[in-house]
Amino acid sequence: MAEKLSAVKGMNDIAPPASAHWEWLEDTLRALMRRYGYRNMRTPIVEPTALFVRGLGEVTDIVEKEMYSFEDRLNGEELTLRPENTAGVVRAALEHSLLYDGGKRLYYMGPMFRHERPQRGRYRQFHQFGAEALGFAGPDVDAELIVLACDLFAELGLTGIELEINSLGQAEERRAHRQALIAYLESHADLLDEDARRRLHSNPLRILDTKNPAMQDMVNAAPHLMGFLGAESLDHFNRLRSLLDALGIGYRINPRLVRGMDYYNLSVFEFVTTQLGSQGTVCAGGRYDGLFEQIGGKAAPAVGWALGMERILELLKEQGRLPEVPAPDAYAVVPDASSVPLVMPVLRALRQHGVSVQMHAGSAEGMGSMKSQFKKADASGARFALIFGADELQQGVVSVKPLRGPRPGEGAGEPLAQVSRPLAGVSAWAGSLRQH
Repeated sequence: MAEKLSAVKGMNDIAPPASAHWEWLEDTLRALMRRYGYRNMRTPIVEPTALFVRGLGEVTDIVEKEMYSFEDRLNGEELTLRPENTAGVVRAALEHSLLYDGGKRLYYMGPMFRHERPQRGRYRQFHQFGAEALGFAGPDVDAELIVLACDLFAELGLTGIELEINSLGQAEERRAHRQALIAYLESHADLLDEDARRRLHSNPLRILDTKNPAMQDMVNAAPHLMGFLGAESLDHFNRLRSLLDALGIGYRINPRLVRGMDYYNLSVFEFVTTQLGSQGTVCAGGRYDGLFEQIGGKAAPAVGWALGMERILELLKEQGRLPEVPAPDAYAVVPDASSVPLVMPVLRALRQHGVSVQMHAGSAEGMGSMKSQFKKADASGARFALIFGADELQQGVVSVKPLRGPRPGEGAGEPLAQVSRPLAGVSAWAGSLRQH
């Protein structure tokens, strides 16, 4: 017997019934994006490694520790499984000149890959949904994206999610802050852990995001970037705040919010919860006006966010907000295998009229007893059993047996007792089987 193979650690199968919750979430996201005028963008899972090195920054954790990178055996090209998709969307926008006729509102969903320790809500293959607004410079689009996320959480019925915002200013402002920050951290070198000492001169801003409790008091007293912002950066941030205030969206200014990629500038934000343990960020993003230039294109403003779909589903489960897994409208009971050629055209016609029907499948020994078929019909969750017995087929009818009562609010048109329906003219009675 061959050795049993298993999935790669941290890369999970999504099987029924859980996959139904994924489909429901994906449908909800797509519908919301349509209402906001965002259109779907699909990019490759594999990208040139240089895209992420240049876009995210060489000294970020993702590039240094977490990327799945490899050399193409055929041509020696350095490739990487995408660890995020903002850089890929910008690369595609440049490659296909998407902004030639103005800004674009785009969204994507799909798997991302990072080699990190699997834990609750964090996996090595994980799934992100992202919204990106390319070519828009004003804080009104920053606010629009934040509102979009708030509307999503409200539509999903999620509570206990708080918004944190900050401004990273522009490059020259960050350089002035960087010099002051390095000087401050050097004066407290004895408190820096190994990771902070390594980043002191390469990426000191990331030290402010440390989770080391021994460094918290020192980091909290470090110079704030907000104090180095010029008039234009402050105006952008204050206009964003005014828009959020006008919309009644609560937020907290978090001066230590820096995000994990180097491409951010001006507005950054995170939606956080305390209900998922240490993995509290469920959606995050900000403005990245410099990314187009970083990967070799003409400068263009841009802003966006991404949310972790596993974390959203975990939070929905935690709050009891996951919907019931949809069941078929009807289950076809077929006592005799010889009847299957007569039954299948009827089921096909029902499906063409929007009725979901699961047909009982037999085995080499036959179709099984009526009792066993009715057990499977009940277990399927279907509201009706369609009985294709010999007597029914001889009369040209199917018996429709209710397995469950009508749902609250449904009218009296539903059959409450077993009735017969003609095999011919399915269109006349198909509607009475559909779930409402």
